[in-house]
Amino acid sequence: LGDSITELWRLNEYFPDRDFVNRGIAGQVTSQMLGRMKADVTDLHPAAVVILAGTNDLARGVPLTAIEDDYVMLADLANAYRIKVIFASLLPVSDAHKDADPSYERTPTHPAIYIKALNDWLASFCVQRGYVFLNYGPALIDGSGQMGAGQMGADLTDDGLNPNSKGYRLMAPLLTAAVSKAVGAP
Repeated sequence: LGDSITELWRLNEYFPDRDFVNRGIAGQVTSQMLGRMKADVTDLHPAAVVILAGTNDLARGVPLTAIEDDYVMLADLANAYRIKVIFASLLPVSDAHKDADPSYERTPTHPAIYIKALNDWLASFCVQRGYVFLNYGPALIDGSGQMGAGQMGADLTDDGLNPNSKGYRLMAPLLTAAVSKAVGAP
């Protein structure tokens, strides 16, 4: 369940032996995902849901506390239907391609300090609730940036926000491990 980062991930290509269903819609914020949780998740009766959300909220200036409240409600809905919850970290962004297109300058609308704050909150929330926290950051961060939160590697994104095929290839084994951990499967 997610936004364009999820929607653009061709799951059948990266997970040919898995029965994963993609419920990503570009541009959506967490409150919109809440509105479609029933139809897109609970009605499908999955064993687990991977929630990757929040980057569009940041771009629109949604307060961090409101995003966190939406995370709690998404988790509570999944719990009510006995669906295992996996929260994915917000991905780092990159300004590496802003010369190709000025709209690809992502850090002003996605400050590293806010991404880190939400990821820290999610990690703590997952520990508190016994959920799996899927941390993509270490695989995608290039070490640049400020305050200990680097940018996504320039070779892992074409627009500074969404991973490209190389980025998704780095994310795929992490997703597989997180789902296996959540549902207890190999």
